[in-house]
Amino acid sequence: MHTIDSGFRRRKRLGLWTVTFLTGFVGFVNLLSGVSPSLPERIVWLEAIFPFPIRAGGHLFSALTGFLLMTLAANLLRRKRIAWVLTVGLLIASIASHLIKGLDYEESVLAGVLLLQLFLMRREFTAQSDRPSIAQGVRVLIGALLFTLAYGTVGFYVLDGRFNVDGQPVNFGFIASIVQTLAIFFTADNAGLQPTTRFSQFFVNSIYIVGLVTLIYAFFMLLRPVLLRGDPATAADRQKARKIIDQFGQTSLARLSLLKDKSYYFSPSGQSVIAYVSKGRAAIALGDPIGAVQDRMEAIVGFGEFCDRNDWFPAFYETSADELERYHSLGFESIQIGEEAIVDLNAFTLKGKAAQDFRTALNRSAKAGYTFKVYDPPVQDDLFPLLKPVSDEWLKAKQGSEKQFSIGWFDESYLRDCFIAVVYDANNDPVAFSNLLSNYNRSEVTIDLMRHRSDAGKGTMDFLFTSLLQHFKQAGYESFNLSLSPLAGVGDTPNARKSERALHYLFNHLNQFYNFQGLHHFKEKFQPRWEPRYLVFPGITALPEIIMGLVRADSGDRLLDYIKPPT
Repeated sequence: MHTIDSGFRRRKRLGLWTVTFLTGFVGFVNLLSGVSPSLPERIVWLEAIFPFPIRAGGHLFSALTGFLLMTLAANLLRRKRIAWVLTVGLLIASIASHLIKGLDYEESVLAGVLLLQLFLMRREFTAQSDRPSIAQGVRVLIGALLFTLAYGTVGFYVLDGRFNVDGQPVNFGFIASIVQTLAIFFTADNAGLQPTTRFSQFFVNSIYIVGLVTLIYAFFMLLRPVLLRGDPATAADRQKARKIIDQFGQTSLARLSLLKDKSYYFSPSGQSVIAYVSKGRAAIALGDPIGAVQDRMEAIVGFGEFCDRNDWFPAFYETSADELERYHSLGFESIQIGEEAIVDLNAFTLKGKAAQDFRTALNRSAKAGYTFKVYDPPVQDDLFPLLKPVSDEWLKAKQGSEKQFSIGWFDESYLRDCFIAVVYDANNDPVAFSNLLSNYNRSEVTIDLMRHRSDAGKGTMDFLFTSLLQHFKQAGYESFNLSLSPLAGVGDTPNARKSERALHYLFNHLNQFYNFQGLHHFKEKFQPRWEPRYLVFPGITALPEIIMGLVRADSGDRLLDYIKPPT
């Protein structure tokens, strides 16, 4: 994230755009060259050296390299190293194919100019390849279908007059060329098509080859996410991260950083770790770097450079106000995403008028035969089969699935190491539960999951939380973190920035699914102090990608959880 002269940045960006445009243009030229017959006066020099099948193969190869160059162009703009390597190789082969098929030095010179520019800019292409995705495969599949259609259409249009249909000469216009290309794939007799020259016969056969090769490549890209699955982090990474977190962790986010959806970046010194999730072009860190204070600047800079090499936008989610100056000094921007509600347990009391609702909840629940119990970690396995139906019923009522990233989920290996508070009814059946995280190196406990049955009595959650606050106060804890309240204080003032208003709009529309505002009002009853939390990001242009990455990370890529209609 070092400061670079803006003029230099613009020149570098212009160079990338130029390379991208030329690569796409060379790909299109290769397509045209592949379907165009070679000039007779030039073929004379080649016929003695290369027979027709080899020269025809040069045409076919030219068309296929055109398809690949078009698919690589956008990746060059994103500075992908493998795209640079493949493009250089294809251009060298393309130059050779142009010369072999018909001494087409014009196309060779154009490819050579692009090859020279790519060589001069070789140090700019440092980004690693994207992780395979279904969306990526679908894009390539659509591109393969369109390219094959374009190949046939352009070919019939260029080779006008070299075909008969049902024994009669035919001149193909643009629409007729499209129809004839489709006819080759969908009619048994190719709609009566009869090539009248050796090259036109080769062209018709080549349509099948181009279609087959491009579709095989597209289906490979489509299957890559299935073939190349893997854990986000290695066992060694997790062990190293746990060691640092055990030593330097401060908040509940440190414990959530150890969940299996996280990957890890370690600072150059190895003294700090950043737990992150990469979705699309966003690499979103959970909280601030964890490690020695003097190493945090180096960790942030290193993470930014790491993301730059991967063509990711670095972001930090739920960062504290104390660290904002550090991020801003490195060129990051920030917006408030909500506030954490923290109850001072030393000041918490059930006495006085303000606590009347809490006393009412305790009395009502006692009369209904409800009881409360906290299980300390490690929790015994026999509790989880009792709690699972409560969790499943709650998820079904919400018409959602488990969330991830900044919250835990019902996983026995995770819950076993948490405090678990359970409310039982008069029949000693669980009706509500919550798991809690004790913060590293701080006398604070943080709420995580909160789930209850749909028929739980009125005030059950008030009874659960009031009992929790009493329990942990008596256990000697100083504070109780009710976790983040999205929307709180975000973008609802007249002078709010556009980005904050956009985020406010997003959360307002998600509120119909997740009731953020109702949750905020529930926490307000416990009279907490509110501490702002922020999203840190590199610039406003990266924000849409980062917000989409957050939605994907939170939903575990189950985007339908966010877009289904409310009942």
